[in-house]
Amino acid sequence: MDSSMEEAGSLPGGADARQDGVDAPRDAAEPTGPTVPAQPVPAQPVPAQPVPAPASGATAVTAEGLAAGTGAGAAGRAAAAPTSLSPSRASDFMQCPLLYRFRVIDRLPEKPSEAATRGTLVHAVLERLFDAPAGERTAPRARALVPGQWDRLRQTRPEVTELFADDPGGERLAGWLQEAERLVERWFTLEDPTRLEPAERELFVEAELDSGLRLRGIIDRVDVAPTGEVRIVDYKTGKAPRPEYAEGALFQMKFYALVVWRLKRVVPRRLQLVYLGSGDVLTYDPVLADLERVERKLLALWQAIREATESGDWRPRPTKLCGWCDHRAHCPEFGGTPPPYPLSVRAAGSGDGAQGRMGPD
Repeated sequence: MDSSMEEAGSLPGGADARQDGVDAPRDAAEPTGPTVPAQPVPAQPVPAQPVPAPASGATAVTAEGLAAGTGAGAAGRAAAAPTSLSPSRASDFMQCPLLYRFRVIDRLPEKPSEAATRGTLVHAVLERLFDAPAGERTAPRARALVPGQWDRLRQTRPEVTELFADDPGGERLAGWLQEAERLVERWFTLEDPTRLEPAERELFVEAELDSGLRLRGIIDRVDVAPTGEVRIVDYKTGKAPRPEYAEGALFQMKFYALVVWRLKRVVPRRLQLVYLGSGDVLTYDPVLADLERVERKLLALWQAIREATESGDWRPRPTKLCGWCDHRAHCPEFGGTPPPYPLSVRAAGSGDGAQGRMGPD
């Protein structure tokens, strides 16, 4: 497939999948550096601690009620049983079931990180650059977008200003912005935006499988060749993983390819990861069998999530990635105690605890 993808159009196979006006926040960026695979260890169950029964006349805390938006709240929002799966949350569960619980059910707050926020900023710049005519998509223009997009990010997510609260002189912020500019500039050594006309940018997609499982996510860029071939592109501000870890990196892209196939009945011709941190491009050309394998894996993963949700048995899985976790104070592996479990649970011993064994292929 021609990497230029000139004269790109809308996604083939039916109505446009973009949902304008949907505020679907991007999943948090990964830590920079090579992906560290999960290292299974003997897992100890974390017993659910149900919320005390409400007083007479109060609304009972149940999975059904919480899913409908009623019941106990966490981090300013009501806790609820999960109803859909994204690539990041699927990866969370495979990495550590307890982390998934903290993020999806308890919705514990997490502090913004410089790396993740820089990733959000760079993504915004690369998206906005395509608003300009092809001939004006230059590196200087892209760098010039960084300050304005940073201002916009501070307005939409005021919590990111905490990152530089201890930097009254602005020296650290200036260095951070310069690094964002360098990442943006490096992109021009990997792709030529003057020859690209994306069919979609920051495309929110959602598809329901025959099982009822809803898959959702945000695709950075979709290119469509004049021949109708589809390329899915994702920007990463970290470094490319070592070859032995490439399959883990491609999981997200195969997830997106599955959703596009389910929506459009089109198997993407190419999946492309652009690593701005190291200046590498990782590509993979999927076939239908790849997507069918991913679907089977996601169905098994979702069954494990449902088992954990119903039993309240969420097990920590310590790995080297624990050093980046915001929730160590609540994790039994670090002497912490999880918050009371906000959903109703079934009788102990009625499940097989399969979620404690789930991990990457």
